[in-house]
Amino acid sequence: MEIKGRFDHFNIDVTDLERSIEFYDKALGLKVVKTKEASDGSFKLVYLGDGSGQFLLELTWLRDHAATPFDLGENESHLCLRVAGDYDAVREYHRQMGCICYENHDMGLYFINDPDDYWIEILPEKR
Repeated sequence: MEIKGRFDHFNIDVTDLERSIEFYDKALGLKVVKTKEASDGSFKLVYLGDGSGQFLLELTWLRDHAATPFDLGENESHLCLRVAGDYDAVREYHRQMGCICYENHDMGLYFINDPDDYWIEILPEKR
């Protein structure tokens, strides 16, 4: 049997949904595509998209999770986004936002972290 899968979404849990929506819009231009809320208010899902494809970032807010940071442990998974335009200007913008957490000048890339400390790799559109 041959299975043909395609990426649909990637999920991360967040402590403050509005703060995360604002960060992903301001830092990366991701916009809310759709939302879902449990009828009992126990969770909210917000899906963000880049407007160019079908892949979505799902932000999950859980009512019963304390407003303390999630334990990300040694998990080194990360998102990666390619940005259009002047890569150095985008990097400077992220530097001014104070969200750059790691730079690798030899490889020509850097990472930003979101309000819940998830890492996002930033690459130029073309490399």
